[in-house]
Amino acid sequence: MENLKNIAPIEDFNWDAYESGDTLTNVSKEELEKAYDSTLNKVNDREVVDGTVIAMNKREVVVNIGYKSDGIIPLSEFRYNPDLKVGDTVEVYIENQEDKKGQLILSHKKARATRSWDRVNAALENEEIIKGYVKCRTKGGMIVDVFGIEAFLPGSQIDVKPIRDYDVFVGKTMEFKVVKINQEFKNVVVSHKALIEAELEQQKKEIIGKLEKGQVLEGTVKNITSYGVFIDLGGVDGLIHITDLSWGRVSDPREVVSLDQKLNVVILDFDDDKKRIALGLKQLTPHPWDALDPNLKVGDHVKGKVVVMADYGAFIEIAPGVEGLIHVSEMSWSQHLRSAQDFMKVGDEVEAVILTLDREERKMSLGIKQLKADPWENIEEKYAVGTKHVAKVRNFTNFGVFVEIEEGVDGLIHISDLSWTKKIKHPSEFTQIGAEIEVQVLEIDKENRRLSLGHKQLEENPWDVFETVFTVGSIHEGTIIELLDKGAVVSLPYGVEGFATPKHLVKEDGSQAQLDEKLPFKVIEFNKEAKRIILSHSRVFEDAAKAEEKAEKKAAKKTSKKEEAPMIQNQAASTTLGDIDALAALKEQLEGKK
Repeated sequence: MENLKNIAPIEDFNWDAYESGDTLTNVSKEELEKAYDSTLNKVNDREVVDGTVIAMNKREVVVNIGYKSDGIIPLSEFRYNPDLKVGDTVEVYIENQEDKKGQLILSHKKARATRSWDRVNAALENEEIIKGYVKCRTKGGMIVDVFGIEAFLPGSQIDVKPIRDYDVFVGKTMEFKVVKINQEFKNVVVSHKALIEAELEQQKKEIIGKLEKGQVLEGTVKNITSYGVFIDLGGVDGLIHITDLSWGRVSDPREVVSLDQKLNVVILDFDDDKKRIALGLKQLTPHPWDALDPNLKVGDHVKGKVVVMADYGAFIEIAPGVEGLIHVSEMSWSQHLRSAQDFMKVGDEVEAVILTLDREERKMSLGIKQLKADPWENIEEKYAVGTKHVAKVRNFTNFGVFVEIEEGVDGLIHISDLSWTKKIKHPSEFTQIGAEIEVQVLEIDKENRRLSLGHKQLEENPWDVFETVFTVGSIHEGTIIELLDKGAVVSLPYGVEGFATPKHLVKEDGSQAQLDEKLPFKVIEFNKEAKRIILSHSRVFEDAAKAEEKAEKKAAKKTSKKEEAPMIQNQAASTTLGDIDALAALKEQLEGKK
């Protein structure tokens, strides 16, 4: 208590301020404010400064710049940097030191944009590796956010291997190198591929240096084309040609491999620079010919599938990688030139006979016609001379018609054996290809596998009858059916044709006979062997005139003889004449009685 008594009251103590809670004097308050202000950074609006992340949530990032209040920035402005964490230093742009609520307003996006162009140029100059956020796809590549600038990432610069799905990169943060800047248009091109090329180049040198023919390596299917498969050997690409994928026929490499598939391959060859590497896949498995049944021999029947078609034949796969050729000539006993496609198509299952077998050369020839008996073995029995059959017209020549009686049995009908009566210039006038025609076997040529056939022989030879009808000198009505330089073809009765030369076509009035004109014709020549009838219209009236003239001459001759005889006026003559008159009167009397 004594000590308390010795305490003197402060003269300038403000009891009102103490009661309100303000215990500082004016002097001490100013000093305290100065001390507090000295602990704060001095900042200005529209200035870029560094700050420290002191807190984060799903939507916002709290940044301390050493100012009297902290700034809040949307997390979306940091999406290019998914690794952002508390304690990281970030650049911020001071938009406002204090808004109406006393809040410090900051922007990371504007801070990046303010310094972005300088940083992009520095990154290009220093070959710096930078981070960027893939915003979206665009034509030919991707749009990447780099320091707040929208840069272009070409599709070819995303990876060393072709990209099949660009969408998987959208929304990812990746490392890039700035490879090109257009200062005038402020365009920036970045590359991710450039980052891994240097590493791959080193790997490539190591791999190429160790390459040897026959070496087996593991690779990944990088690309598939119609002619083969590109394999990534770890930075070095090699090609498996389609023929080296499998011992069997491969129409599409996708039948054997798929993208991104890992497989072992063998090095077949490479150039001096080892830039072109030929790989093989089938060489890692035994050749199918080595596993072929050792008991298989010529004459055996085999089954297989048609894998390749050509005009000259078909390749049959009897086991994977083991093929035989059926030549088109071994598909049918027929000798007609035909295409193999007429007999089979790719994918057909066929049975065949082994004709030749060369295991060393790995070649085999097959036949399917051998599954049927050769029709020429018993040709004399089935198609004896004189027998009649129905054939199909296959082809024409100027001299006849080629026909097929059955598959493998061909014959020729000579043009002269088509008709007894018609003059045929070309077989197409008589029949057509594909039509059926009746034939008679005239001759068998077994050595050349050809029959001589006739069609007209199916009927009796009408020329035996014509010989009695169209005798020389007989006259028949005919119609001119064709006019030629050398004369006219005349249609006669019974379907036979004759021929008249121009001088025999002159009519009585001196004019020339015309086409389709019907006139009488006289036969002036008949040749049964040559089947030729020569006619004349002119002879009809010429011979008639001659006959009349001859008759007139004969009558005139008789008259002249009567005039030269002496007139005998005697009794005998009178009696004779009288008798004649009496006979005339008797005739009249008899006719009157009738």
